[in-house]
Amino acid sequence: MDFFSDDTRRNPYPAYDQMRSASPVFLPPFDSWMVLDFEGVKRVLVDHDAFSSDLSHAPGIGNPGEWFIFFDPPRHTKLRAIISKAFTPRVVANLEPRIRELSRQLLDDSIERGEMDLAADFSVPLPMLVIAEMIGVPAADWPRYKRWSDVILKLANTISKNEEAALNVNEYRAVTAEMRAFLPDLIAERRAARQDDLLTRLVEAEVDGERLTQEEVLGFVQLLLVGGQETTANLISNALLCFVENPDQLAQLQAAPELLPQAIEEVLRYRSPVQWILRATRRDVELHGQVIPVGKLVLAMIGSANRDPRQFPDAGRFDIAREPNPHIAFGYGIHSCLGAPLSRLEARIALADFLERVKEFELASDEPWEPRKALHVLGPSRLPIGFRPGRRAAATG
Repeated sequence: MDFFSDDTRRNPYPAYDQMRSASPVFLPPFDSWMVLDFEGVKRVLVDHDAFSSDLSHAPGIGNPGEWFIFFDPPRHTKLRAIISKAFTPRVVANLEPRIRELSRQLLDDSIERGEMDLAADFSVPLPMLVIAEMIGVPAADWPRYKRWSDVILKLANTISKNEEAALNVNEYRAVTAEMRAFLPDLIAERRAARQDDLLTRLVEAEVDGERLTQEEVLGFVQLLLVGGQETTANLISNALLCFVENPDQLAQLQAAPELLPQAIEEVLRYRSPVQWILRATRRDVELHGQVIPVGKLVLAMIGSANRDPRQFPDAGRFDIAREPNPHIAFGYGIHSCLGAPLSRLEARIALADFLERVKEFELASDEPWEPRKALHVLGPSRLPIGFRPGRRAAATG
């Protein structure tokens, strides 16, 4: 089985089912243990004494930077508290009008043609533009941030431990040096402009009299560039793939648009945008009758856990009315994704917009879609679709 092939990455679920039923704890050839069942994955994500977020516990690995997701309590607790102050529900709610405006503008660029690349034209640029404005990045500077994001995203591919992995590490180091030199000027600009943007709030937020260091701010900006757009982009693209493959569910949603929030939750479960999260063992850990040795990388396979039939009846069926739906697509416990409310909001606006204005859509190519570049995510890099031409937002009133 080639875990990194495009075919497996487009549809990893038969492999997950086979491995999970044989053994929920699995050691693949690249020497990183996989945990595949729902309860096992939850334990990996919450048992910080056994499974550390600090990857330096696995010899030769180390953390990519000062990213708070790679810290354990108490440092993680303090950093998350500071960052949370710059990422409040009010901040997210206030973004709704602008997200709606950006969504309509992006659709307007393609709506009359009757065809588009859903990923490149809509689902990828929408969250990118939102994050750019949250940070306070001028539109003219965004291509540079996009390049940084693409390099940072490929860090997940270092798990393959091949020549390309070494190249990805070197590219990341070069981008980090570039960002480290650039960030102080950007922070000074935002302070001088007295703008109420995320970067300014991040720099000024305090907990117990402490603020983030410059390296911690850099780490969060790097994390935001990737996590702030990649999950949402894949969520939107994966939703459309689910609807193409399950026209009965699309018809149900079109007949009852109020089901959209539930439909988004089912997309998150059924085609989880992030497929796995890394941990490192602090000690020998027994799980499902197997012992994972100390100092090993562990992949908590979220994508597999969310298809575990012991947790989700008829787990292989896409059901927009599924209730309850306790998926863990955004992680679980103290490391659950801070940006989950924003991602859900962006998906709700984008999908409502798309489904209202685009009719009778279908995939425009018989070729299998190309997966995103990072191994840990599920979603297309390109997704050509055709549809009955709709109207521009201005024409809809």
